[in-house]
Amino acid sequence: MGLHLNDGGDDLQETHEINVTPFIDVMLVLLIIFMVAAPLATVDIKVDLPASSAEPQPRPEKPLFLTVKQDQSLFLGNEPVTQEQLGAALDQRTQSKKDTTVFFQADKGVEYERLMEVMNALRAAGYLKIGLVGLEAVAPQ
Repeated sequence: MGLHLNDGGDDLQETHEINVTPFIDVMLVLLIIFMVAAPLATVDIKVDLPASSAEPQPRPEKPLFLTVKQDQSLFLGNEPVTQEQLGAALDQRTQSKKDTTVFFQADKGVEYERLMEVMNALRAAGYLKIGLVGLEAVAPQ
């Protein structure tokens, strides 16, 4: 609450104006925090994905990516994982919610046999909702 002196008297009067400066300061600080934190929320594993002409589906808030790189290494999010540890790592990341969609992406150079091994490991762990990730391709005319 702000007070100011009256021009001609000794009594103090209240002002009925809202001071929005602290509110603006807080909003600017939050904006800077979100601008810095947004790039950190992406997956940084580089793979050469094959193209697909399917309609893109909406992305969930916190997608869970499983990646097979060209050197056959397996990553859950940005963390390396072995095929034997995959079920336990998925249970830990999803709090054992088996209906979570796992987005599966693999490099073009990965053999089909390796893809099937990883998908069988997902099935054995109880994760049946698997989304295959690919690049969008221009539809032929």
